[in-house]
Amino acid sequence: MKKIFIILFLLNIISLNAFSIEPDVFVQSTVNRASQILSKDISKDEKINQLKLIAKDTVDIRGVGYYSLGSARKNLDNNQKKEYLILFENYFLKSFSSRLSEYTNPKIEVQGKNVLNENYTIVNSILIATSERPEVKIDWRVYTKNPDTPLIRDLIIEGLSLARTQKEEFASILNSNEGDINALFKTLKEFSKK
Repeated sequence: MKKIFIILFLLNIISLNAFSIEPDVFVQSTVNRASQILSKDISKDEKINQLKLIAKDTVDIRGVGYYSLGSARKNLDNNQKKEYLILFENYFLKSFSSRLSEYTNPKIEVQGKNVLNENYTIVNSILIATSERPEVKIDWRVYTKNPDTPLIRDLIIEGLSLARTQKEEFASILNSNEGDINALFKTLKEFSKK
């Protein structure tokens, strides 16, 4: 009986490890998927829709959204939080996919990773230079609390954090409107309708 228990226990550990994915492999796989879509001979709208699906699979949109809201999050009631998350997801997906759809077949090469702690790993990569653009250094902040489903929390392009930039932008909107969350909601709605 003990042997069966030990064998089952070991099989369970092996199966758990078999499904975890290393952050660098996850990032390379994600950029390869996006690159395939961008090199397809399909309309820009079709590319945008397919890129949105990849983002929903690979980005911690909720986590990025709450980070972007900063301390203003503490002042929201549950209904405002729900509304914000819906508006932020629409805003994020539109912003992300429309920017990315401008590229034709970007080649991104993962070069290494730096495990910060059990929750975060920075994956280092470069966007390979072409005759039209220089090489660009891109670091990916990957949330690894659940190793089976790593999620992207930030992109740091040439040292500039996109999440931090977005947080500052949202803070600016709130500050210039005396902290009124409805002003931010209005901005997100208007952007998503464009």
